[in-house]
Amino acid sequence: MKLQRKNRVRALAVGALAVSGALALSACGSDDTTGAGGGGAAKPSNIKCDGKGKLLASGSSAQKNAMDVWVQNYAGACKGTEINYQPTGSGAGVTTFLQGQTAFAGSDSALKPDEVTKSKQVCKGGQAVDLPMVGGPIAVGYNVPGADNLVLDAPTLAKIFDSKITKWNDSAIKKLNPDAKLPDLKIQAFHRSDDSGTTDNFTKYLKGAAPGDWKHEPGKKWEGAGGQAASGSAGVSSQVKQTSGAISYFELSYATASKIQTAKLNTGAKEPVEATVDNASKAISEAKQVGKGDDLALKLNYTSKAEGAYPITLVTYEIACSKGNKAETLPATKSFLTYISSKDGQSALKALGYAPLPTEIADKVRATVAKIS
Repeated sequence: MKLQRKNRVRALAVGALAVSGALALSACGSDDTTGAGGGGAAKPSNIKCDGKGKLLASGSSAQKNAMDVWVQNYAGACKGTEINYQPTGSGAGVTTFLQGQTAFAGSDSALKPDEVTKSKQVCKGGQAVDLPMVGGPIAVGYNVPGADNLVLDAPTLAKIFDSKITKWNDSAIKKLNPDAKLPDLKIQAFHRSDDSGTTDNFTKYLKGAAPGDWKHEPGKKWEGAGGQAASGSAGVSSQVKQTSGAISYFELSYATASKIQTAKLNTGAKEPVEATVDNASKAISEAKQVGKGDDLALKLNYTSKAEGAYPITLVTYEIACSKGNKAETLPATKSFLTYISSKDGQSALKALGYAPLPTEIADKVRATVAKIS
């Protein structure tokens, strides 16, 4: 059974990428995030294996579906190495890394200055660096009977998630959806209970695009009034799936996997913008590098009004030591990060609902990974 599933997993990603015209794929997709596809099984290639034993990592749940595929492909090529990635949330992942318990962390937010300073205790002779690895849209998923193709905007979202709009037939929602049959149904807004980079990026969008309606400071910890909490992207998306009247924010791959409807955004462009990989890529292309030297932290534009640019986006970073990695974990860490930043590793992302890195950023990431010691 496991062998059949593994072959079907690989066939899905190959078929999906063939249709999209992406680069030839040696790493393959997951049936948790793709619904259909075809083609023969692909064998991972161009993966340079190094190091033996178990490599521990944790952090962002936003990249879990990508990490599952990367780990599967890497394990298939490198039999002597086990990559154990736990999607504990960005905040927990960074904390664990700074305590020296993991080889690298995944985070949907770049390190803060004090975290970089603290990392020097773990990265002897170096410091932690932010390596952009996964991009994509944060979808606003909802479960409202009869309300298809829902359109929302930043002020309305801010009021919904701050408990100022509490019914789905509120006049503000009606104005954005004049032809929709909106029920007299209580809004059940779900947010992350754990410290989350997805929350950080979502609240940066609310603060940037609707400062008059979202008075809270952006951050990994939820600050909005009211609502209900669940752990991880899997937790909030599961609640939306099973709760009538629910709404939350999570990565597009979770909406795709659970067949959850996602809202389009009225950004001020001519047409409402859908949460898609391509539309997120248009917004991410406006990001500016703000990190210094080998630190590749980016600043995203959450207020883009460009046609087809979906502004609620995030970039997930792998956080690793530039120097001072432990001798027992350095070879496998460098080998794995080299693979996932490679063209093969990045080519697997689009079929999973993620946006591959822009070429100029990917080139910088590969050059930085090559220098890790």
